[in-house]
Amino acid sequence: MPEPTPVRVSPRPAGPVRRALTALLLCTALLTSAVACGGDDGGSGTAAASASPAASVSASAEQQKFAKTRFVANAGLAAGATYQWIVKPYREGKFAKGAEGRTFALVKAGLAGTFAYNRLKAATENAKGDPLLAKAVAPLTAGIEQLKELGTKLRKGEAGAGDVASFESVIKSVKEAGSSAGAPVEDKVPSVSQLGG
Repeated sequence: MPEPTPVRVSPRPAGPVRRALTALLLCTALLTSAVACGGDDGGSGTAAASASPAASVSASAEQQKFAKTRFVANAGLAAGATYQWIVKPYREGKFAKGAEGRTFALVKAGLAGTFAYNRLKAATENAKGDPLLAKAVAPLTAGIEQLKELGTKLRKGEAGAGDVASFESVIKSVKEAGSSAGAPVEDKVPSVSQLGG
């Protein structure tokens, strides 16, 4: 059997040439990896672009669902506060001069009025996340805005039947708008501490 020929190794290049070759090899390696990464992005970019509409639709549907959930929660709290602390005591005559517990009832009604107004404003913001809900709620913003000062009037005992009716009317309209957009609102009575918070 013939003996294998020994492989001849050329001597290493001298100092400056050696450094230049090392630098050239490093640059080549970096460029190759950068191009490879760019190539992968291009390939996965096409895949991502084709998957993107589905992901976008899914994210959009999730955002709309979340917007409706928040709308329902805020509108429900506004409705519950309005009924429990404004409408019901008013009908029971607790706001009338000389009524027992009038001062406390008026303070709670004032807090409830401010609370309901803030929750309704939050609900209109939430509604913007769902096109159908936004369209249904948009005409109600002026009516909601009219409730802004009624909390103060209630607290001072200056609110009358018309003011209480304004709250009832706006709440009814918000509930109808929610139902028409697939977001039915149910009263959720907040605690007194929530009113103050």
